[in-house]
Amino acid sequence: MKKINVYWLLQVFGWLSYTIFQIFLLSFADQRIDKMLILGEGLQMVVNILLTHAFRFIIIHYKWLNFRLIKLIPLVFFSVVILCIIGSFFLLTLIGSAPIDKFLEAMVAHFIESLFVYSFWALAYFIYLFFERYNNSLKYEATLRETELNNLKAQLNPHFIFNALNSIRALVDENPDKSKEAITQLSHILRNSLNSDRQKLVPFADELRTVQDYLGLESIRYEERLRTRIDLAEGSESFQIPPLMIQTLVENGIKHGIAKLTKGGEISIITKVKDKDLIVEIRNSGQLIDKRKNKLGFGIHNTKRRLEMIYGNEAEFKITNENDHTVLTKIRIPR
Repeated sequence: MKKINVYWLLQVFGWLSYTIFQIFLLSFADQRIDKMLILGEGLQMVVNILLTHAFRFIIIHYKWLNFRLIKLIPLVFFSVVILCIIGSFFLLTLIGSAPIDKFLEAMVAHFIESLFVYSFWALAYFIYLFFERYNNSLKYEATLRETELNNLKAQLNPHFIFNALNSIRALVDENPDKSKEAITQLSHILRNSLNSDRQKLVPFADELRTVQDYLGLESIRYEERLRTRIDLAEGSESFQIPPLMIQTLVENGIKHGIAKLTKGGEISIITKVKDKDLIVEIRNSGQLIDKRKNKLGFGIHNTKRRLEMIYGNEAEFKITNENDHTVLTKIRIPR
């Protein structure tokens, strides 16, 4: 069952149970249970659902879970007080069950009752959110370890190492300085791979350096068959992104696109900053054939999973054929 469906199920069931309990208490207090009383209690249930749902929207939209407790606690308490005032005034005005001369007294009584109920709702909801975040963090750590192990396998497999070292060996006599640079680039990639499992996010600038080292190595292998272009928007470097994510997508574009073309092709990395989000567009020559669409490789599947685990629905990932000659991989990452 989807999370939003579980939320609405608990929301409706919880407030319905509270309403039935209220009616049950009133019956014990010799209160006459008639249609008007049931209608009033039902209306109060609807108001409670709407107000708490609006409260939930504010919590999620403004990312209150990221606040420190010293800021969160008074903010939640103040919000609960506002909810109580709105709910009490609306209900007493709409139902009109209290005489005008006792309106203030009824308002205070309903406010106190609502204060306990809404506080309990807020406490229960934040406990749920904290447990959900903790659970997601555990899932993320497990996924991250699996990710890095597979990245290491992909980068340290004999084929990759053989091609890199073979390319470097060919340069030793021909161009010693360039061979030294290639060895340095290879060591940077291996070091970043080994260190990445300790970091959840890294600056985009650090990720870009790893990508440039990787492209430098691949340019030795493919020579003029591989053309690269990097165009960065101002402010891109300061964004935090999952480690080795761009490198994995660039490697995917070369392996499944450019490497299969006789004349080679171009791979480009373009960034944009829009609505405080980082948009990364990776284009590579080639085509995403139907077989690849139906069964995406490890790199694509893992990238989507990592974005989902870290950012939820706030991040976007899309890979499509932009035209007859180019594959576009597009990522949107929030700040």
